[in-house]
Amino acid sequence: MMALTKRFSDTFYKDYKEQSGLSLVSTLWILTILSVLAAQLLYSIHIEQRTQRNFLDRAKLHYAAKAGFEWTLAVMRTDQTPFDSLGEDWAESIQGQVDDGVQIGNLLNYQVTVTDEASKVNINTADIGLITNLLMQVGASPDDPLTQELANAIVEGRPYRTVRDLARVEGMTAQILYGTQQAVATTPEQGTSPNSVSDTGVPLATEPQTQPGLADLATIYSIDASTDPDGEALVNLNTADEEQLTQLETQSGQGGGQQVFSQGEAQSLIQQREFDRFAALLDVQAVSDETFNNIQNQITTEDTGQNQDDEDDEERNGSQQEQGEGGQVNINTADVETLESLDGIDQGIAERIVNHRDSQGFFQNIDAIKDVKLLTQQEFIGIVDKITLTDGETRSGLINVNTAPVEVLALLPGMDPQKAQAIVTRREQDPPDDSPVLSFTEVEITGNPFMNISELSDMEEIDFNTFRELADHVTYRSHGYHIQASGLDAAGRAISTCIGIIDRTGDEVVIQYWKQN
Repeated sequence: MMALTKRFSDTFYKDYKEQSGLSLVSTLWILTILSVLAAQLLYSIHIEQRTQRNFLDRAKLHYAAKAGFEWTLAVMRTDQTPFDSLGEDWAESIQGQVDDGVQIGNLLNYQVTVTDEASKVNINTADIGLITNLLMQVGASPDDPLTQELANAIVEGRPYRTVRDLARVEGMTAQILYGTQQAVATTPEQGTSPNSVSDTGVPLATEPQTQPGLADLATIYSIDASTDPDGEALVNLNTADEEQLTQLETQSGQGGGQQVFSQGEAQSLIQQREFDRFAALLDVQAVSDETFNNIQNQITTEDTGQNQDDEDDEERNGSQQEQGEGGQVNINTADVETLESLDGIDQGIAERIVNHRDSQGFFQNIDAIKDVKLLTQQEFIGIVDKITLTDGETRSGLINVNTAPVEVLALLPGMDPQKAQAIVTRREQDPPDDSPVLSFTEVEITGNPFMNISELSDMEEIDFNTFRELADHVTYRSHGYHIQASGLDAAGRAISTCIGIIDRTGDEVVIQYWKQN
């Protein structure tokens, strides 16, 4: 009996020990799992808290970016200068701070950059020649026939809603649209070299060199108001009536305040107009074909052929020479008053006929009277800032000579890199002490910006032939701007960015495009 009891006790004790061991192991596993779950929970909480903080920080910096954007809008609204300059406040990188709003006493940083859209080529309005030059600027080969085909395809695909829409044009490549970046080997002594190893076998240092793309040099948002430097509406020479044309005066600084067209000259211009470019004005006849047809039987270039010996007869002969045979007016000898007797010839046209005759010599035949031009070069320069050839309150696609880089200016008709650099040098130099630029604002404006297009003609590097080609393509101010505002973290990194394109041609600033990152 005792033996049985002892055996039962040993068995029970053995089972108890085994069960206790299993319980301990189970407990340890459970504790381990709970520890892992607790750690995971704590980690999840930490991640959640960190995510919330990041979201909060990003949200705060987003509003900091928007605050910077709104501040810049206020700056642009107060800009009252009738010209643009990279020496104005808006052209500098704007940095500021705004109250946190959540953490009292904390300030949030923002940075804003403003770019003039008129410093780029407008792909919706540029002609085929300018588009071709632009393609070559971004790396397309001038000798490759595909370059011209691509230019034609770009023009045919217009209008575009964004520059990146060019990606759908047949023949477009990523390199042409977005540019390329390549490493260029350099040494302080040798400068840039295409080789990666020097003549001595020592590897050269490399630095990236960027080839810009269309995305960098093109736009669809360049816009300017159809007003002259005094804020008056431009005169459309293709639609203006006689009264509007006779009231047109030359720009200040270019014989300012002088009437350009007499009544007869205005009528002559109206009879000949269908102008597609400013340079065509220089070919307009003072005596239109219509007027010539009316007077051709009344004019001559031949003398009477009479020779009188006595003085009285010579005086009579002089009078007869002006009138010619059969009462015709000799356009080679007639004075202004006599020429005014002809149908459609007023004092303005008569004076141009006499001036042409004095400078160019006698007319060889009556048809040569049509060689007399309606505008002189100086008059053309004087009115180019006051006229337009299209209707509308705005003009698109003009390049701003005060903000465009050398690379863009050099693309324009008649231009080259040397002339483009001369324009940039002129606008960056110190203005004269009596410059009117200094009187437009209490805020200092650095540089010597162009206050009108006519000032280009004063440059030694810009001859008249270049000026007449440029006149259709340039402006001295812009009303379309690209604003990029970023909220910055403590390390100065841009965390949130707002991008907008504004149009300020009207009384209110209009946001044409908005993107938020």
